[in-house]
Amino acid sequence: MPGMKEWIENLFLHPDLLRMGHAQRAEDANLGLGWIYYGLARTLRPASVVVIGSWRGYVPIVLGKALTDNLEGGEVIFIDPSLVDDFWKDADAVKRWFASFGVTNVRHFNMTTQEFALTDAYCSLGNLGMVFVDGYHATEQVEFDYATFRGKLAPEGIMLFHDSRRVRPSNIYGADKVYMHGVRTFLDRLKLDSDLQVFDLPFGDGVTMVRHI
Repeated sequence: MPGMKEWIENLFLHPDLLRMGHAQRAEDANLGLGWIYYGLARTLRPASVVVIGSWRGYVPIVLGKALTDNLEGGEVIFIDPSLVDDFWKDADAVKRWFASFGVTNVRHFNMTTQEFALTDAYCSLGNLGMVFVDGYHATEQVEFDYATFRGKLAPEGIMLFHDSRRVRPSNIYGADKVYMHGVRTFLDRLKLDSDLQVFDLPFGDGVTMVRHI
């Protein structure tokens, strides 16, 4: 079995897994914010986590690795409708991609959160240790993602929101589909709720942790 450093070096042989603002760095096999994701999953030891959106799977890979390393195991529910390109559309190719990193505990749903919320898989979810929101970053969609999964969290569960550092335009869906990242706008509203703990990590493109108290 390769050690963690070797595993990370293999991960970063793929340049796309160094992108998208998680403060990764290949030179010193540094997961950047990925250490936070990995460490939380190792500490919480959840049976299941949800990831909404990922360019090439960095977060579901890191969380899948963490759950694999836990004695309890666990599963990553990964929701991505593959709107940017066709990367997530071939189910067999998706399984091979994750397996190439020794991660075989990711269950991918090629659909939006709205579509997933209508499935039996959604209805059966409960006691989620983590929910990582990194899909379509319009304020309304982030609010929908939050509302859809907050009731599914375990008492100690945490939601994480990526791209929370600034409000900015994005053309990831094409030059004719530019929209504003509104994650921070939504989180600024959550910070007014005294029943929540909201903590920003302003590294890379930023990630914010939200927990009900």
